[in-house]
Amino acid sequence: QHYLIQINLSKGKQRYKMLLSRAKPAAGPATVEEKEKKKKKLPKLEDFVTARDYTGAVTLLDFERASNKGSAELAMWAAYCYFHLGDYKRAMKEYKSLTETKGAPPEAWVYLGCCMFFLGMYKEAEAASSKGPKSKLQNRLLFHLSHKFNDEKKLMSFHKNLQDIVEDQLSLASIHYLRSHYQEAIDIYKRVLLENSSNGGSKKDFLALNVYVALCYYKLDYYDVSQEVLAVYLQHFPDSTVAINLKACNHFRLYNGKAAEAELKNLSDLCSPSFKFAADLIKHNLVVFRGGESALQILPPLIDVIPEARLNLVIYYLRQEDIAEAYALFKDISPTTPQEYILKGVVNASLGQEQGLNDHIKIAQQYFQLVGGSASECDTIPGRQCMASCYFLLKQFEDVLIYLNSIKSYFYNEDPFNYNYGQAKAATGSYKEAEEIFLMIQAEKLKSDYVYLGWLARCYIMNRKPRLAWELYLKQETSSESFSLLQLIANDCYKMGQFYYSAKAFDVLERLDPNPEYWEGKRGACIGLFQQIIAGHEPRETLREVLAILRNTGNAQVEYIIRIMKKWAKDNRVTVS
Repeated sequence: QHYLIQINLSKGKQRYKMLLSRAKPAAGPATVEEKEKKKKKLPKLEDFVTARDYTGAVTLLDFERASNKGSAELAMWAAYCYFHLGDYKRAMKEYKSLTETKGAPPEAWVYLGCCMFFLGMYKEAEAASSKGPKSKLQNRLLFHLSHKFNDEKKLMSFHKNLQDIVEDQLSLASIHYLRSHYQEAIDIYKRVLLENSSNGGSKKDFLALNVYVALCYYKLDYYDVSQEVLAVYLQHFPDSTVAINLKACNHFRLYNGKAAEAELKNLSDLCSPSFKFAADLIKHNLVVFRGGESALQILPPLIDVIPEARLNLVIYYLRQEDIAEAYALFKDISPTTPQEYILKGVVNASLGQEQGLNDHIKIAQQYFQLVGGSASECDTIPGRQCMASCYFLLKQFEDVLIYLNSIKSYFYNEDPFNYNYGQAKAATGSYKEAEEIFLMIQAEKLKSDYVYLGWLARCYIMNRKPRLAWELYLKQETSSESFSLLQLIANDCYKMGQFYYSAKAFDVLERLDPNPEYWEGKRGACIGLFQQIIAGHEPRETLREVLAILRNTGNAQVEYIIRIMKKWAKDNRVTVS
């Protein structure tokens, strides 16, 4: 079973730019005195924060703190700026120091919890935030932590505390997104946008919500719609890390890796050295766009930074046929998203088929059925692929075809799809269609696979083209697989009354392994071929080859059979010597 799964989502801190209105200057040139005043005027912290220039703000704060002006307020601002730069470790260090000082602001505990949350320290985040005063931010943080802990009871408890305010509603939408409830998330985002515009708010205030809506449409496989929604935001903020990355991912899905890489180059050029998450994101997605190139160097360090890194590393191992590594990397992970369930199914199916472990095949069936039978996925392409895979493993090929037929137009030139589709067609006796499907496959790796060769040989034989099946065997090097292919040709040709190639195949088998069964098969094929010659269904000249094949055996019955054939040849004036 071959699967093609590429998961290339992105998560990161959105980088914003605010356009500030400027007062119209008074007419006439400025005086020398005014110019001197402007030179002496130092930038203020508020100016940097308002402009989202957190690097500038940190520089100013470091200067002020070094000038013996250190205070809890400055430390809070420094931590705030580090957090918005994506440097959660530095922010955490600042907040930790604050909580250890006397008279520290109590809300610092909640802010510390937020930093820990972004660093994946969920237990520590829960403990820290619980020490802070009750607040809307604390409730939102604990709401997200409950999701991380899969604690449904606590999740619902914090859900009840959410209010009809923008921050709480956006937090709820993000949980919907994380639980794969993409349409529910879209509904919330659209409602917030609508309410904001109806209340006289500026469209720019919530422009970033277009990115979230686009991300939801991306997850729903509506890549064209995602692009349209995303364009609204990119018109105003063409240097947005998340937006450019999402655009690249859409291009990857709509076109190919090269088109996606071209988009990502823009992000690479714009990326600030201080914004490390963007650099990690670029490296991760370039691996995906380039078909796994440099995966072993880049993905392992990113496993705890970008959630999809682990999934893509598993996919890389699967493509390299390193099933054991893929299983080891994924065995302790409890799936929560359809993609994770699918990948779990693929890993278990691959391991079960490779090592003949029925338990893993049963687990794979269950995972595939869970996704394919779910209300959210049953009518999607991956959902139907899952149901086809489930029935494939159960060897219920009529059911496999129901699902594969419904999505074949999306995978016309996809080798893995045609590999499975051809097998299902052949297994249900549609050999002519199966032959056409198998011949569409281009990948040399699949074309040299024994399963492919065996099914294609069987299709040739069933479609009365035994010579092509024999040529498939002649191209193979001597191995256990070529021996198995020879057995298939010998038996299938015999079954179909194609005795000439059956006799040739049994002759080679007998010489490789002097098993009495092969002699019996060869004897039957030779006699069957002799009958066809007598009936005029095969050319008489073929009798000479039949006699040569029979002479390769030292069995006592050979002389008697040859004597009868020669007598017929003499009576019918057929030259056999």
